[in-house]
Amino acid sequence: MSGTVAFAREGNVATVTLSHAGKLNAISVAMWRALAQGFADLSADPSLRCVVVRGADGNFAAGADIAEFPEERGDAAALRRYHEAVIAPALAAIAGCLHPTLAMIEGVCVGGGLEIACHCDLRIAAADSRFGVPINRLGFPMAPGELTGLLALAGRAVTLEILLEGRVFDAAEAREKGLLTRVVPAAALDDEVAAAVKRIVAGAPLAARINKQSIRRLAPAPAPLTAAELDAHFRYGDSADHAEGVAAFLARRPPRFSGQ
Repeated sequence: MSGTVAFAREGNVATVTLSHAGKLNAISVAMWRALAQGFADLSADPSLRCVVVRGADGNFAAGADIAEFPEERGDAAALRRYHEAVIAPALAAIAGCLHPTLAMIEGVCVGGGLEIACHCDLRIAAADSRFGVPINRLGFPMAPGELTGLLALAGRAVTLEILLEGRVFDAAEAREKGLLTRVVPAAALDDEVAAAVKRIVAGAPLAARINKQSIRRLAPAPAPLTAAELDAHFRYGDSADHAEGVAAFLARRPPRFSGQ
């Protein structure tokens, strides 16, 4: 199984559920593509008022499915296609959704899972959930198209801390870092999310959409990276450290990085 993304609807609220059994909902290529198409479809439906994103079986998502990396990211060119043509469109579709989006977070929310949450409008988490981006142990950086959501929430200093240390931290610290809207006891998460959705749905949908559009326009956004900058970023795909990081993870051993 390569994982699934389920889209369900109850009244004017849609629920998007990430599911990958046995892998803490790690996000496969098929799931990224389903998110891109699914959110485009949700945005095209003006009768919706809110979209909730969650994970199945007590976890949000444990990042991208690393088991696919040797095939999907086998060299620098494939790696670049993976990030620019698979992941980036999915995150852009989530960020650009016409309707208010709310990430309901429990359990693990790391790597690509955290990227998805950061591109939602609101993030409500259970107190025992966990966060981080431990990709430094895999020998690669966060791609530009994925970095924008985290950087917009956390700012330069905290984003650097998260990426350079690769540490996994709790929900209280995630809220202190600006990553979360609210943190509630795990037993209260369902009720808290339901209450938030009820407030969103009770508001004027046109006003919500205009607020999203205006804030997106007024929030500072850097100019896109140039072709040369993107070439420089993705050059790591042919490095020894990148190959070592992925191989070590799949072999369940500590990586031995050389800086090459």
